[in-house]
Amino acid sequence: MNLAAIFLTGLFAGGVSCAAVQGGLLTGLVARQRPVLEPVLAGSRAGGAAGKKTSPGNRENAAQVAGAGWRTSLADDLAPVGGFLAGKLVSHAMLGALLGGIGTAVELSAYTRAWAQLLAGALIIGFGLAQLEVGPFRGFAISPPTSWLRVVRGRARSQAAFAPAILGFATILIPCGVTLSVMALALTSGSWINGAATMAVFVVGTSPLFTLIGYVAHKAATTWKGRLAAATGIVLVVMGLYTLNGGLTTLNSPFAAKNVAAAFGAAPAPVDGSTVDTTTDGTQTAVITVSPGSYSPGNVLVKSGVPTQLVFRSENAAGCERALVISSLGVQQVLPANGDTVIDAGILAPGIIEYSCSMGMYSGRITVQ
Repeated sequence: MNLAAIFLTGLFAGGVSCAAVQGGLLTGLVARQRPVLEPVLAGSRAGGAAGKKTSPGNRENAAQVAGAGWRTSLADDLAPVGGFLAGKLVSHAMLGALLGGIGTAVELSAYTRAWAQLLAGALIIGFGLAQLEVGPFRGFAISPPTSWLRVVRGRARSQAAFAPAILGFATILIPCGVTLSVMALALTSGSWINGAATMAVFVVGTSPLFTLIGYVAHKAATTWKGRLAAATGIVLVVMGLYTLNGGLTTLNSPFAAKNVAAAFGAAPAPVDGSTVDTTTDGTQTAVITVSPGSYSPGNVLVKSGVPTQLVFRSENAAGCERALVISSLGVQQVLPANGDTVIDAGILAPGIIEYSCSMGMYSGRITVQ
C-alpha cells in the first residue's frame, strides 16, 4: 500500500473532483452560518481597547498583541473548514476501516447517491438564493440546535466548526468518482488499519483545496460581505444547478440538461460504429475509450438481437469518469486507471442505453438498432 501515491491522488485529482459537489456545500454553509463569533470578538476588542487606556505597558506589547490578533483572526476564518475536514476525515476513516476489515464491498446504490446529490444541489441553491435575499430564502441559515451546542460549552470557535463538522461527516453519502476508486483500494488493503489509513490519507490530500475554498467563503461572508454577497449567491446557484443536473443525469431524468436540450431539438452526438467488431462466434464487441473527462465515442452504434460485449478501455483515467454507472444494465463499477473492463450486455433490444459517471459529470450513450 503506497500511502504517498494515495496522498498525491487526493491532492491533484481528488480535491478538484470532490470540490464539484462538496465544495459547494462547504461554501454555502459558511456563507449562511449564523454569526457566532461576533459577540466574543467584539468583547475581545472592547477589552483590548480598555487595556490600552489603562495599561502603561501597551506600547511595548503592541507587536505581541497585533500578532495574537492576527493569529486569532486566522483561526476564526479557518474554524468552519477545519470542522468540515475533521468530520469528513472521521467518516471516511471509519468507512475505510470497515472496508479493509471485512474485505467486502459496502457501497451505496447509484440511485441512493443520485438522490443524495439532488438533495445537496437543492441545498446549495437554497444557500445561493438566501445570499441574493430572494423571497422566503432571505433568512435561510444553518445552525445546530441549541441543545447540541452545549456539547462545545459555548466556545464561539467550536460552535462555528460544529455544523460544518456534521456536514463534512455526511459527505460520505456523496462520494466523487476518485473517492470510489480509493474505496476500492481500501477494500483490498488487507486490514482495518490499512483501510482506515488509505481513506484518511486521501482526505488529507484533498484538504489544501478545501481549506482555500472554506477560507475564501468565510472571508466573503464576513470581511468582504458587502461587496461579494451577490456574487457569492450567483456562484452558489450555478454550483447548485450543476450538482442538481449531475444527479438528474445519473437517474436519466427527462429534466437533465441533455434530455431537456434533446426535447427542444438539440441533436445528440452522431452514432459511431467504428469501434464495434463482430467475433467469429457472432458476438459483437464495442470498445469505448475512457479518458480524463470523456467517454469516446459518445454514441456507439450496435446491432440488436446479437450477443454484445462492452469494453471500457481506460487510458490514464483519473477522475469521475472511472466510476461507471449503467442503470439499465445494473452496472455500477469502478474502472481502472488503465486497462480494459469487459461488461457482458447480453442480447440487446432496439433502443437507447444511457450511462454516466457516478456524479453525472460525464455521460454517453449506446444506440441499439
